[in-house]
Amino acid sequence: MRGVLVTGGSRGIGRAVATAFAEGGDRVAVQYASRREDAEETLRRLPGSGHLLIEADLGEAGAPERVVAEAVHALADTGGVDVLVNNAAVAPSPATRHPVAEVSLAEWRAVWRRMTDVNLLAAADLTWAVARHLIDRGAPGAVVNVGSRGAFRGEPEFPAYGAAKAALHAFGQSMAVALAPHGIAVTSVSPGFVATERQAAKLAGPEGERLRQESPFGRVGTPEEIAAAVHFLASPAAAWASGTVVDLNGASHLRT
Repeated sequence: MRGVLVTGGSRGIGRAVATAFAEGGDRVAVQYASRREDAEETLRRLPGSGHLLIEADLGEAGAPERVVAEAVHALADTGGVDVLVNNAAVAPSPATRHPVAEVSLAEWRAVWRRMTDVNLLAAADLTWAVARHLIDRGAPGAVVNVGSRGAFRGEPEFPAYGAAKAALHAFGQSMAVALAPHGIAVTSVSPGFVATERQAAKLAGPEGERLRQESPFGRVGTPEEIAAAVHFLASPAAAWASGTVVDLNGASHLRT
């Protein structure tokens, strides 16, 4: 049994990831920012016992290290945190749309700073705290970052999102090299469009068919498909994949 910290776990990919680890017999700490009812629903769905919720806005100073400290304390009887999944993010939405030709400098800066604080810098701080915990324990472990296809194909209406996700991928590769001597594997996944609760209206609307046809499979991904890959990458069997970025987009965007 391992202790697992999943950020952004109130619904969507985070909920599916938390469920995959719990179904595998692990104990899970689920961080969420504001959706208390959704987070409690995630907790109710997790099989097994000893799982917990941690509320925190990861963009606030000191929040990432507090989250790790709370998770380590709550999961102490398993040894602490063995796996970190950096899933939390400020996602593209009408509220965070910031095409350069349409927004003011103040709006531009506000979105860039918020997305960078949560999508990149919080993940870096969480990784530091979990890595130091594992090193101090002399224990192996794993970090899996949830990036985005947008890091490679570009996000013209959400450039801060694409840039932060690209930086997250690069950060993960740097940490893979830095942490390998300590037995800690670091990988990233790069999902395409995924049918989460947040995207239900878009998929049901006029954009839905276009989104499904982006993939030659004629559909979009599911949270469970992303979770299955994350769960495997966090396993000891996948340690030799450390440093990789795995595309999970149904061949909708092919990198060279």
